[in-house]
Amino acid sequence: MTSNPVSVSLDTSATRVRSILRDEDFRCIPVLNGDHLEGLITRGNMLNISTTKSNIEARGIMKKPKVILTPEMNIFKAAYNILSAAEIQAPVVESNNNLNLVGIVSVVDILRGLKEEGAEPHKKTLGDIKTKNVVSCDYHDLISKVWNQMDESGYSGLPVLKNGKLIGIITRKDLIKARHISTGMETEHGKRSIKVEKVMKTPTLVGTDDMLVDEAANLMIVNDIGRLPVVKNPVFVKKEPNRSKESELVGIVSREDILGSYLS
Repeated sequence: MTSNPVSVSLDTSATRVRSILRDEDFRCIPVLNGDHLEGLITRGNMLNISTTKSNIEARGIMKKPKVILTPEMNIFKAAYNILSAAEIQAPVVESNNNLNLVGIVSVVDILRGLKEEGAEPHKKTLGDIKTKNVVSCDYHDLISKVWNQMDESGYSGLPVLKNGKLIGIITRKDLIKARHISTGMETEHGKRSIKVEKVMKTPTLVGTDDMLVDEAANLMIVNDIGRLPVVKNPVFVKKEPNRSKESELVGIVSREDILGSYLS
């Protein structure tokens, strides 16, 4: 758990919230009224704001959390609750009757905790848990198309292909951190006309069908990533194990897939 996380008040401006998400590398920010939890703002919420400098306040952007945890909750119950709600993190409050915020727990936090307790995944390899039908984009696609794909699919990151080969990955984090792309709602003729290749991360971390789930969990924890493309015939970077310059995409696993393999 991240104790005493950075938070904003109900009247914090959208511009300030975006700056925190971009500069502090957070996936979400709690919105408080005093110490009382009112809502959460995620990267996805911010990509729906239509102008770079907006008068909108945090109260107009936040969403009510789908899951709220308490400090005494069992780690397995917390994991089930988060996965059942299709979330990647959840706020922790003092009690069910006292919504004063004490921290935030993410899927990666829970993975780390399970591994520290010696838990073993029930499914052993990425080939057992991968999603075969992958939503991807092309390196020449416009940011407008990619943002729409993320918005419609609910995925926060997409593999990037060039001539049918995986060469990188692009995430909501990349869109937020690229200062010239600070909104998801600009017109086709504005900032969103920038191409994926200008924003994507490359080379990207990858796994193979025979990679152990436990090894993939370690990669996600150490590198704080939300997904791992599953590939064949990767051309690895010599000094960076598990990073591929080019490969054939055959699937993908998310941190939720990895966590789920430890639960069932």
